[in-house]
Amino acid sequence: MAIVAPSLLAADFLKLEQACTMLNESEADWFHLDVMDGRFVPNISFGPMIIQFIRKTTKKFCDVHLMILEPEKYTEQCKEAGADQLTVHIEACPHLHRNIQLIKSLGMKAGVAINPHTPVNSLIDILQDIDLVCLMSVNPGFGAQQFIPHSLSKIRELRKLIDNWNLPVKIEVDGGVSLENAGDIIAAGADVLVAGNTVFKSADPKATIAQLKKL
Repeated sequence: MAIVAPSLLAADFLKLEQACTMLNESEADWFHLDVMDGRFVPNISFGPMIIQFIRKTTKKFCDVHLMILEPEKYTEQCKEAGADQLTVHIEACPHLHRNIQLIKSLGMKAGVAINPHTPVNSLIDILQDIDLVCLMSVNPGFGAQQFIPHSLSKIRELRKLIDNWNLPVKIEVDGGVSLENAGDIIAAGADVLVAGNTVFKSADPKATIAQLKKL
């Protein structure tokens, strides 16, 4: 059964508390929190202050995705704000191993995200040091994008690599996840589904989360 991690980026920020309450009452496993800086991606979202407010509403696992340059400058702030897991982009980290060491030293789980154009084999030298790979199935920066079909091949390739090495690394798929394609994504080898618009723009978000959990 896949972990369902609704992305609060798709929530109505005027009703953020209600969104958090809904997720707490739902079958959602994780809160997925997207931090964007307007530099690494062409959008700006929110930072540690909002994470801190969201953290106060929940005891569920807070999965923070840093789509930013120089994530080491904000790693400690994210920990203090309540992040349980921190994911950084391989494309944004010239000293990736150092970034992972810092995240782990602060007691968080560490993830590495790769963009659609980044090959899976770029992870070979870091895979044994991390807890999660966030495989971007859209170009990061905006919600409501269409799932890139080639992502399924990348999931299969990554699943094979992780299984061959017998590593406890989760595969998270982020972008364009829907009720229609989630089954194929799980079948390809994904462990975690990040769903934004699919959850928050649905008529019944709790029911949609429950449907994703059944796949």
